[in-house]
Amino acid sequence: MQLYDFPFSPNSRKVRAVVYELGLAVEPVNVDLLQGKQRAPEFLALNPNGRVPVLVDGDLVLWESTAIMRYLARGSALVPTAPRVAAEVDRWIAWQLAHLGPAMTKVAFEKVVKVALGKGPPDEARIAEGTTEFHAMSAILDAALAGKEYVAGPLTIADFALAAHYSLAGACGLDLANHPNVAAWLARVSERDSMRRVLQEARMRAAS
Repeated sequence: MQLYDFPFSPNSRKVRAVVYELGLAVEPVNVDLLQGKQRAPEFLALNPNGRVPVLVDGDLVLWESTAIMRYLARGSALVPTAPRVAAEVDRWIAWQLAHLGPAMTKVAFEKVVKVALGKGPPDEARIAEGTTEFHAMSAILDAALAGKEYVAGPLTIADFALAAHYSLAGACGLDLANHPNVAAWLARVSERDSMRRVLQEARMRAAS
């Protein structure tokens, strides 16, 4: 299997974490978003949306990070089959896609991506808007995590989907001081060998 991704992309990070958690063998193919490689014709032939990640498994070409996580983890404990637990997994992945991800993207684009691409000064109004949304969403997650180790009960793909986005919080200047349950949960997920490897790869890439 080949995995086309980029280490600074949270959607790439969530898939990598699942790969490492399950000990799967994949051949990584770097798609440098900062150099516009996602717009190259050969990549658009794999994903016409021009987004990472993309998984190639034989004649299967699969894009969309949630679909990839489910494909890789199906049959494992990371994708529970008990109806209520499965519903929790679906709920939190949908929440990440609809609420947390967009909030963090606003801040990350202004504070990180613009700087990396030399696209001018950050839009402080957008940062303020995204920051407010981030803390509102984090308050919701914090309440849901009370008394829990992981968002659905056991460790699932939902934890990696969320943690991949929260892994950008430090670089975006977003702190979790007012969200202690989120902070404890994020530390728990980030201490797993799989997530530690994902974050180490990103640090090594940033230093190169």
